[in-house]
Amino acid sequence: MLNPQISRREFLKLVSTGSLAFALRDLRINHLLEITPPTQGRITWSGVPLYDAPFFTASQIHHFGADKVVEILDVEENGEPGYGNPHNTLWYKIDNGYAFSGGIQPVETRYQKPVFTLPEKGQLGEITVPFCDTKKEPYTYAERGYRIYYGSTHWVKRVIVQRDEKSIWYEIFDSHLKRSYYVPSHDMRLVPGDELTTLSPEVPDDQKRIVVDLTTQLITAFEGENLVFSQRCASGVRGTDTPKGEFHTYHKGPSVHMTNEGDAVEEDGVYSLPGVPWCSFFTGSGHAFHGAYWHNDYGQPRSHGCVNLPSEAAKFLYRWSKPNVPADTEYVNLPGEGTLVQVF
Repeated sequence: MLNPQISRREFLKLVSTGSLAFALRDLRINHLLEITPPTQGRITWSGVPLYDAPFFTASQIHHFGADKVVEILDVEENGEPGYGNPHNTLWYKIDNGYAFSGGIQPVETRYQKPVFTLPEKGQLGEITVPFCDTKKEPYTYAERGYRIYYGSTHWVKRVIVQRDEKSIWYEIFDSHLKRSYYVPSHDMRLVPGDELTTLSPEVPDDQKRIVVDLTTQLITAFEGENLVFSQRCASGVRGTDTPKGEFHTYHKGPSVHMTNEGDAVEEDGVYSLPGVPWCSFFTGSGHAFHGAYWHNDYGQPRSHGCVNLPSEAAKFLYRWSKPNVPADTEYVNLPGEGTLVQVF
């Protein structure tokens, strides 16, 4: 996520003349750039290979299992593009080799102090460890629920203190499954209200716009003529394409359980993703900008129609776009309102 000095007029001129790729290279957004180099990563799918050099033709020396947490020693920005994605050349140095970044979620391990008092309607929480296994009851040895991941967000309904086993739990409610799960308080940060206020509130609504270029998999945001945001994304794959046209971000929520369960899809095509963060929907059929914790491969289509972003980038758009979602509100739906979205 960068803020290069280029106007909207200049950007559109580059698009129309076919010169955008060269400008992106000069602006250093021709591949995903980390704001700060990650020091930990979570393997997002089983079998991610470790090579002895940052190239797919190098020798494989190990395969990681899903959810393995690894230490990232260095970042190689000019490795071989991976999995058909010409825009992602980042590799991570791990142990004595290199792994392509697309299958590794950058994470941190930041344990939290408990909060004992919540607002009446609850409060948004964010997972701050690589992953956490929820429980179906608020006890250490209770039956396990589902696993939730770093950066995912969940609505906390209450705090439970178990004095007999000296544990503190946050109760989260899954609105899709219509039931509660329990998270150890040290694995979740409660998001303060000042992190959910509107960014650039002084800019008139009609001066804000979000532009999605599906060819380059690039999202840009403008305030009038000024480019204030740019980030590679992952839009819908063929068959579940992200729709083209003009839309508005008229319904939004900071945490959504996304699933296609119940749709007419093959069994291996079913997904169920609790706690998808920072969702800014721009169609009535569920297309949204949102964070993605299940991959780290931006720059090529790989979603079911939504526009995947790194969590912090999705959070920027969520806060910057209209309508604002108050800190004590789980979802806002205001047809006819919202920030303009242009997809081409």
